[in-house]
Amino acid sequence: MINRAAGEAVGVGTEDEQAWANTLTWVENGLPAGARVVGAERLRGGWTSQMRRLSVAGDGAPGPLVLRSFVKPFFVLHAEGLLTREADVLTLLGDTDVPAASLHGVDATAAHCDHPSLLMSLLPGSVRLSDDGAGRRAELLADQLVRIHRVRVTAQNRPRSYQAWTAPERVRVPEATERPELWQRAVDVIRREAPEYRPCFLHRDFHPGNVLFDEEGDAEGFGREGDAVGGGAEGDAVGGDAVGGAEGHALRISGVVDWVETSWGPADLDVAHCSTALALLHGAHSGMRFADAYTAAGGLLTEEPGDHLYWRMLDALAFAPDAEKVAGPWRELGRDDLTPELLTRRLEDYLQELFLRYD
Repeated sequence: MINRAAGEAVGVGTEDEQAWANTLTWVENGLPAGARVVGAERLRGGWTSQMRRLSVAGDGAPGPLVLRSFVKPFFVLHAEGLLTREADVLTLLGDTDVPAASLHGVDATAAHCDHPSLLMSLLPGSVRLSDDGAGRRAELLADQLVRIHRVRVTAQNRPRSYQAWTAPERVRVPEATERPELWQRAVDVIRREAPEYRPCFLHRDFHPGNVLFDEEGDAEGFGREGDAVGGGAEGDAVGGDAVGGAEGHALRISGVVDWVETSWGPADLDVAHCSTALALLHGAHSGMRFADAYTAAGGLLTEEPGDHLYWRMLDALAFAPDAEKVAGPWRELGRDDLTPELLTRRLEDYLQELFLRYD
């Protein structure tokens, strides 16, 4: 973190300091009169956004904040829709039991900031991606996803309908695959029209990289806000968390982040997305178990195996050929073992297991 004395700029490296003044002014104009930003720290694990943790001091200081800024041209182009949606969702979730950040401000068009930005509270906890304790965390993920799907919305605050992230003609098959027939069979599954479904409130990018964990009773968290579209929250992968913490405290989910893709659609699609991520992180068996954990927690999925297979394939094929887009942030958070070769093999194993169970 870089602290400042009176009158000094707060930044993270020379390039950040050059593109920081307007944003800092915008942030401080939204703080109580006696508060100011005294430090900024770049957060690791992001892909689409530049994430900063801001330290705020002075009378009325709200505590540490997180600033999400879109700096890549593609996301700057779509920032107004993405950040406005996230701001609306954070406002909606403030009246629910979903552990989401509190909105402090949004400048979705960069009218005041150097880049389109959203300011929110810092959540406690950390991202945990290790194999140790993955089974217990998956149960907690399933229970949390059921709660998200039960969020009630009105016609006025209902999010947009879901968007598919791939299509048969867009699937990229791994060049070195030894199972081309498996890929062709998988692509054929999504050539049909989308099945009918009972719509609900979707996170749409729910996976372990966008969920924070800590131990109940731990007042001091190390939370970091997550990134959009396949990114992850800041925090080191932590092992040894199968049931309880170091002092016997039960593991819990302390935050769910990255709400820019929130949608209205089938629960099966959110379950499919988390299942694919678990398969890539821990192996096909982990991906296959998540739907069962979701229904055990009270969630409802389609009773037609072919329809459920469609949603699972629609999500899994969007990661082809090797899931490198999400693996970069995961490696940054400690999963150096996730090579493109391993991810391709796990993705193919997962496709095969889906056919064995649902076809």
